[in-house]
Amino acid sequence: MVIQNPALLVSLGCNEAMLHWCESLYETHAPQILLYGRALGLTHSEAEDVLQETFVALLRKPEEPEEPKHYCLRAFRNRALNYRRSLWRRLTRELESQRWFERTEGETPQERSAMRSLARLPTEQREAIVLKIWHEYTFDEIGELLGISANTVAGRYRYGLQKLRAFLHREHYETLEPSGETTALLDAARTVPET
Repeated sequence: MVIQNPALLVSLGCNEAMLHWCESLYETHAPQILLYGRALGLTHSEAEDVLQETFVALLRKPEEPEEPKHYCLRAFRNRALNYRRSLWRRLTRELESQRWFERTEGETPQERSAMRSLARLPTEQREAIVLKIWHEYTFDEIGELLGISANTVAGRYRYGLQKLRAFLHREHYETLEPSGETTALLDAARTVPET
């Protein structure tokens, strides 16, 4: 996010100091914020659009907020939730829901399984997990960001992790089935005498 056009800075009502902290915030946190947008149910391109709108709004602020990252995440979340509400966006999101994370060449089947499982969680649980793990926020910080209690956040996080474990266990069990390992385990269990 390098803006080299002074006329653009003036049109945004931005000074050099504002540009500096916004650039620094963008460079260090944009990927995490995009992932947070995915956790909120946006497609990757929608999350990028909302991120851009958020930073344009930040550049218009007269001064740097007290907690820039927190303010940015809160502003991004509000914009993302508003963006999501329109019917057209909702339909687009459903069509692209299969591509939740960006694919990489070295992805393991376990990583793909974990990504699919995360995408299956309810938005509130997914949001708590992404903010806790990828943003390294405490439950108190997440609660403040979302406007809910830290206990509610901890519950969403805990229930989300339980569901992830169940999804992953189920997928692991289903992958064993075709190889016959499950059948062999069941057959072996039948031969054990009951006492």
